Amino acid sequence: MTTFTTELGGIRLRNPLVAASGVFGYGEEYARLGDIRWFGAVTVKGTTLKPRAGNPPPHVSETPSGMLNAIGLENPGARVVAREKIPWLMQFGVPIIVNVSGDSYEELSELGAVFADVEGVSALEVNISRPSVAAGGLTFGMDARSAYRATLAVRKTWKGPLIVKLTPNSSDIVAIARAAVEGGADILSLIDALVGMAIDVKTRRPVLGNVTGGLSGPAIKPVALRCVYQVAQAIQAPIIGMGGVSSYRDVLEFMMAGASAVGIGSSLLVDPLFPRKIMEDLETYCREEGIRDLTSLVGAAWKG
Repeated sequence: MTTFTTELGGIRLRNPLVAASGVFGYGEEYARLGDIRWFGAVTVKGTTLKPRAGNPPPHVSETPSGMLNAIGLENPGARVVAREKIPWLMQFGVPIIVNVSGDSYEELSELGAVFADVEGVSALEVNISRPSVAAGGLTFGMDARSAYRATLAVRKTWKGPLIVKLTPNSSDIVAIARAAVEGGADILSLIDALVGMAIDVKTRRPVLGNVTGGLSGPAIKPVALRCVYQVAQAIQAPIIGMGGVSSYRDVLEFMMAGASAVGIGSSLLVDPLFPRKIMEDLETYCREEGIRDLTSLVGAAWKG
């Protein structure tokens, strides 16, 4: 029998599959279609200090082998999430990760404080991939110094496991990863969506209301895999790899590249039963290959 449990910064997961921030929302819709217990951990959608209405529609657009989304962090605000969403999710007994995003270092620190004493929150995941005034209009994740300061800001108020989500749009993702760990990150998740756009040739205008959006899906997997492979060899921190996972083979590739857990995002839009099928396929693979512990594959592509 194969063991599928894994550990991320002191968080024990029954399997390596993590519902990625965004598509999973807060779990209410997914619970009507699938079973939240199929995941090793779940990440609620991006949460800001105050409520946000999000970007103007249209919000999504299909692309070859992927999709663009520009929802714009629509959420009810951190205190509502802490008071209403987390208690509801706790009934499933799955580790809960809260993805947080702020416009300034002060906001990030306050977000850490909001969730510091909230029962049921296993970890915070800091989104450093969106533009910020504090970072000079760029994203915290584009500059090592800004990434360090953003991580440190949350660490000052949040004492539990801290995840930092990295953007593939930086010129040196290893340098950003190192800065995040130096700032207090226990775990790294990568990658966030790439920035892209689409144009309607009939109207001759951008398809998305926000013009640009995040590109996700199978199209970005080679980029994501490369990033995980590079960061895993350079940084001593567990990694949640994500980006375009659409089969059990993708999960294996991310783990062999160095990820201890693997995020599932846009594939849930195609098939809500996807995580269950992935685990069934992984069980078959491990049985046929004689693998007793799935974590033995972590970093296999470069550990020799």
